[in-house]
Order: sequence, then structure tokens, then C-alpha cells
Amino acid sequence: MSLRDKYEVVIGLEVHAQLLTKTKAYSSDENIYGEAPNTKTSVISLGHPGTLPRSNAKVIEYAVKMGIAVGAEIRERNEYARKNYFYADLPKGYQITQDTTPICNGGIIEIKDAEGNPKKIKITRIHMEEDAGKSIHDLDPFHTLIDLNRAGVPLIEVVSEPDVRSSDEAYQYINEVRKLVRYLDICDGNMEEGSLRCDANISVMLKGASEFGTKVEVKNMNSTRNVKRAIEFEIDRQIALVEAGKEVSHETRSFNAANNSTISMRHKEEANDYRYFPEPDLQAVIVTKEYIEKLKNSLPPLPSELFKKFTAEFGLSDYDANILTDEKGIALYYNELCGSTKNYKSAANFVNGSVKSFLNEKAISIAEFSINPKRLASLISIVDQGKVSNTVATSKVFPAMLASNDTADKIATDNNWTQESDSDALGDYIKLAIAKYPEKAKDYKEGKKGLIGLFMGEVMKLSKGQADPKLANQLLRTQLEK
Repeated sequence: MSLRDKYEVVIGLEVHAQLLTKTKAYSSDENIYGEAPNTKTSVISLGHPGTLPRSNAKVIEYAVKMGIAVGAEIRERNEYARKNYFYADLPKGYQITQDTTPICNGGIIEIKDAEGNPKKIKITRIHMEEDAGKSIHDLDPFHTLIDLNRAGVPLIEVVSEPDVRSSDEAYQYINEVRKLVRYLDICDGNMEEGSLRCDANISVMLKGASEFGTKVEVKNMNSTRNVKRAIEFEIDRQIALVEAGKEVSHETRSFNAANNSTISMRHKEEANDYRYFPEPDLQAVIVTKEYIEKLKNSLPPLPSELFKKFTAEFGLSDYDANILTDEKGIALYYNELCGSTKNYKSAANFVNGSVKSFLNEKAISIAEFSINPKRLASLISIVDQGKVSNTVATSKVFPAMLASNDTADKIATDNNWTQESDSDALGDYIKLAIAKYPEKAKDYKEGKKGLIGLFMGEVMKLSKGQADPKLANQLLRTQLEK
């Protein structure tokens, strides 16, 4: 039994998603990533005295959409609060957020446990808030630089219950959250750019213990892979401390990707350290049942719905369905494709194979792909009919379709790529192949059945690759066994 087997890991996750609104949460400043530092600010986001915030209706809409997607209870009366703390990139000295009245309570994100069984991670709350600015420590050797373009950018924070029990479950959970916000078109989910950020609250306790261990918060993880790495390090660090009879400090730590470790930042703040109080400059927002119903009816198909359809209705494996639903555009393309073909497995293979490879090679999205689902279905059709082999379809017809608006059938016919399926013609090729290797034919009859590959190769060579492999193989075996 390993040392880890003595302990149970308890993890709660806080995911911050920057919302894709045109303007900031409480001002008309443009919400654009990557602009020159301190060019997307105003007197409101800079916290000048006498300025007043104004709620962005899109922020409320996006928060409600996320709540609906996870099955949360949407609060009718939503009030704002001030979270007070001092830092150089927080010009107002506080953030506008929600404290006791989060817009969403409850909900579920479903993942798989270690045995591959469905596991539901409960959501504690989803609330709206604004982002702080950005401190830049690595451009100047002597000073920290401040970019306030991000100050006031709208966020939702998705807070889970401490239901996660491993780094792999955490990895899955974040991927599911990222998938959801992308399907809803409320966040681009780019962790590398900071538009999706995750803080992990981690503790360990002896198995069978009734109380959780001391919680440590880990920040600064800019990829799902780094979330997993940071959690793994922190689990080992905390177990080592407990085994040595030392206390685990209640603190906030930062993950250092360069050496795969966490380092202490500060003592962990408690809620009362932030001196929350009601935001006096913003009225409460009322979210009606009619508004919720309207948004519910406007939602696109969600990844869980499409996954269920692809596996239950189309008969795909969990693996194929997971790959297809990872990206909204791909999932919807495949779903439309299956309206024009019944060979769902072949359709999945083409999308996950040739289509995705081309998109990656050209660094484009499925929206920019020139072959619509109906035309791709025509390619699957001629393979199913035996007009071309799968190899010819992927290596010749598919590239030609990218450069033409013609159907797959026309392209294959015009280029003489159709398979030879005439039994008489194939019979001639087979006779020639056997005549070329009389001794091998004798060996085949005596039991060396692996030699069929030699003869098939010769048939394909004689037919210039146009022989129907399935039919040719069948006829070849019949002839050799006479």
C-alpha cells in the first residue's frame, strides 16, 4: 500500500470565467483582450470619486444561461456587494461582486470517477463580479507594472462543493466547465490568456476521519494540465507534512510551472477580512421566471445532450462522442452530417480524422471549412456503395473536394478513381496474379494462408489500385482454393 492510500484528498474548485461582453461590467469601457496597456479605461474603471457604476444587462444574461446549463436555482432578487482589499491593480480599493445573494445556487457538473462511472460534482454558487487589473512582474527588473485594461471586466465565478477527490477529477471538471461556457458563447475559455482561471482548495485527511484537513488555496494555474500538476504536488506536500507531525498552514500558494511546485504567497484570508457590505451605487436586479424561460428556450444543444444523442441514438463509443463534443462547432457539424447519412461511425471517423486534420493544418475553425455536411455525406455514400475505397476517399477524393464544389461521386468518376467491381475484370487480374506466383499458390493451398496478402498486392497493382478490395479478396480466395 502506498502512502497516498492512507489519505483521502478533498478538493473544491473556484473557476472564474471572463464574459464575452462588448463592454465592461459596470462601465462603457470596451472589453477587448490584447490591447495596448491602459488604453481601455475610463474614470469609472479607474475609480475616480463621484463616478457611478451601471449594470451590464449581458452579464446578467450570461450568468443566468450558465445557471440554467448546470441546473442551478436562479435567484429572483440579486443584490451587489463590495469586496474590500488593497492592491496596486485594484484602483477603487474594492471589487463589485455578490456576497449573500449569488445569482445562482446549486447545480451539477458531471464527470467520470476512477472506475469510469458518472460522478456528479455539486455547484455551491455562481455569482457575478468584476475583475481586477493585471500586475506584470517580469518586464522590469526593478518595478511591478500595472495594466488596468482588465479592471472592471465582467466575470462569473463558479464555486464547487468539495466533492472532487483527485487531480484527474479536477482536470475533468475544469474541462467540462470550459466546454459549457464555450457552447453557451459566454466565454472563450482560453486559460493561457487568463479568460478562464481556476483556484483549487486542497486538503488531505486520513481515510475514515470525520473532519477535513486544513485547506490550502492554490492559484496561478494557466492550463488544465498545470491544474493537475499543481494538485499532485500539493497533495504530496501536505501528506509529507502530516506524516512528519507538522501542521499544514491555512494559506494561499502560487503554482510555479517552471519547477512544478507551489510556493507560499500569503496567509489565507477569511470572508470577514474583505469587509463585505452592500454596494450602495447599484440597485438590486430582478430576474423574473419569464426571463429565465425565454433564455432557456434560446440555449443551443449542450454537450451532455449531444453526447447522449451520439452514443444512444448514433451508437458511437464514449471515446468518439467525447472527441466530437469537445468543440461546439465540430459537434454541430457532425450532428448536421448525420442528417444526410446513416453511417454514423464512418461520419465520426471522417470528422475526427480528415476534417480535423485539415482544420489543424490550416489553423482554421469548422465555420471556415469549405465542405458542408451534405457534400461530405456524398463522400461517405460512395465509400458505402463500394465505388471507391476508404483509402482513395481520404487520400484523393477528399483533397479534391476541398478545391472544388463538385460532389464526391462526380470527382471520383471524372478522375477515374472508382473501384473495379466487375467480377469478370477482377477475375482476369486474379488469374494473372496467381500465374505470376505458381509456387506461392501451391504453398497457400498447403496451409500458408498469410500469402493472400502477396496475391492481393499483385491484384491491386494490376488494377492500378481500382479493384474493390473486399470483392477481390473473396474472389481470390475462391480461385486459390480450387
